[in-house]
Amino acid sequence: MKLSRNFTNVFNWILDNLIPPCFRDSRIIMTPFFLLLFRKKYRRFMDFKENVLNLNSEEIIEYYKELSSHHINRKTDLNKESINFILNNIEGKSVLDISCGSGFLAEEIVKKHSINVVGVDFIIPDKIKASVNPEFVESSIEKIPFPDNHFDTVISTHTLEHVVDIQLAISELRRVCRKKIIIVLPRQRNYKFTFDLHVHFFPYKYSVLSLMKNKGTCFSLRNDWVYYENK
Repeated sequence: MKLSRNFTNVFNWILDNLIPPCFRDSRIIMTPFFLLLFRKKYRRFMDFKENVLNLNSEEIIEYYKELSSHHINRKTDLNKESINFILNNIEGKSVLDISCGSGFLAEEIVKKHSINVVGVDFIIPDKIKASVNPEFVESSIEKIPFPDNHFDTVISTHTLEHVVDIQLAISELRRVCRKKIIIVLPRQRNYKFTFDLHVHFFPYKYSVLSLMKNKGTCFSLRNDWVYYENK
């Protein structure tokens, strides 16, 4: 299933803001939509929030792997405005793209800046495993396999909302960063049944700044939050 990020932004905004919570949190009302989108796996999506806090990191990764083929299939979850902001605000000569997915953003950074880029994710597609620059490494955001202050710019897009131990993940981003951190998060309200595997939700600007201990700058681009801080 291929849907553009701009389309799903509009769809999610309608769900978040125009559909009453009593409907959004009703299993009876939401089940037909999940069946339509996810077929036989619809219960796994609907039960995710109830299950996730009882899973360890390895079990969560297996949960994601099981459902990976049922997610919306597109090159990137970023909208065009967020991509442009990132590409125009890279600092230094080394970049980490954490939870890089298909490698789209990492490859765009190399094309624009001709600098060293590393993409990290717990699943690296076979077609990009042999790439030299960007280089791709299998690991997780909770345990980034690089020393302190290793990258000039560290980028995390549509990732932290999935991480149970979110403060550990943030501390890892800051640990390996030398100059600048850029984070993109979905602007989304917390409902029991959502069409994604998100653990955390950020409906307001202060939700993001509170998470980051008010150390940087946050602004909205379409239905995403863009946050950045300089070390």
